[in-house]
Amino acid sequence: MNIVVVSDFAHVNGGNAAVALGSAVGLAARGHAVTLFAGAGPVDERILASSIDVVCTDQYSIADDPRRLRAMVQGVWNAEAARAMARLLGRVDLDSTVVHVHGWDKVLSSSVVRTALSMGAKVVCTYHDYVSACPTGGFYNHPKDAICGLQPLSGACVFERCDRRNAAHKWWRVARSTVQRHWGGIPRDVKHVVVVSDFSRRILSPFFPDDMHVHHVRNMIEMGRAEPVEPESNKPFVMVGRLSREKGPHLLAAVAQRTGWPVRFVGEGESAEEVRRLAPAATLTGWLSRELVTQELSGARALIFPSLWYETEGLVVLEAAALGVPAVVADSCAARDLVIDGETGLYFRGGDGRSLEAAIARLQDDQLVRRLGRAAHRRYWCHPRSLENHVADLEGVYAQVLSGH
Repeated sequence: MNIVVVSDFAHVNGGNAAVALGSAVGLAARGHAVTLFAGAGPVDERILASSIDVVCTDQYSIADDPRRLRAMVQGVWNAEAARAMARLLGRVDLDSTVVHVHGWDKVLSSSVVRTALSMGAKVVCTYHDYVSACPTGGFYNHPKDAICGLQPLSGACVFERCDRRNAAHKWWRVARSTVQRHWGGIPRDVKHVVVVSDFSRRILSPFFPDDMHVHHVRNMIEMGRAEPVEPESNKPFVMVGRLSREKGPHLLAAVAQRTGWPVRFVGEGESAEEVRRLAPAATLTGWLSRELVTQELSGARALIFPSLWYETEGLVVLEAAALGVPAVVADSCAARDLVIDGETGLYFRGGDGRSLEAAIARLQDDQLVRRLGRAAHRRYWCHPRSLENHVADLEGVYAQVLSGH
């Protein structure tokens, strides 16, 4: 089987790229002929050490390009990437090749998808976020700190000032989304789609065409099995992820300041200064390596996942569970599907700081923390998110795609 894995980035800089590159490595290890098609380098060392062929256009991401006009044009339609995709697909047997697109909106644009579709390639897209439907990619109104219920690309949507930057940036996003929908072929012309959670499927399904085949493939995490830690012996509550308003760090910071409970924020972002102002006694570690993040989780009494927007899954909740650490999650986001309230963790009302405080207050009970942590560990390891299981699920999807079923 020939597989072209498409990713904006040839290195891991987030969950999207981690899944794309991890699956490429796993598929190659199973004997498949794998090509990584990426927009921005450098190339991950695991890819270089494998049998995977690499096609990288070596372009800037939209956010990092110092030539802003070029970035704006490339973000809407990346002609260079389209030509590179055409050259690659011109060298392979399209009848035995699957083009699996994981990310396109940061570097490559929907031009690569349209090129593959126009050449008759069999295309699969994994929707790691909501950019296939929503111009800003999150169904979230940043100035209002609220989930957005407007119809994407409707008149109300176009003129709503929901972007985290400014109105001009929102209009550029609208232009990109319009091109993506009408010329890029997303989501209308992609007939096979992978969703990563039931939650994200519920949000996206109204925008799927009737003849689309939707596959649910669970993302993998890289965690080795060990005896559960003892979270009841730990003191700090830990949040892991980007420190931006939609992730809700300010909610947790306000709780920390009111109560004096020890809180550690693992990550960085534009809300870091707000967190420091709201909770000067809290610890901000900045970005850490995967190994150090695991250490932070192992030393946590609980993981706090206070996200205000939908998310698509929330893999850090599973990483905590794999260690035996319970999670407190907002009931309005996708991570709620990873927790059984009162059994493996706790819910709180999304966006409600007092509800978050009440949930964390319950975790002052050592016996409850231990019970939740042990149950989370057992439940995770009954169905671990291993690379082997992830690749096996992908092979099943690819077999359907190639057979035309």
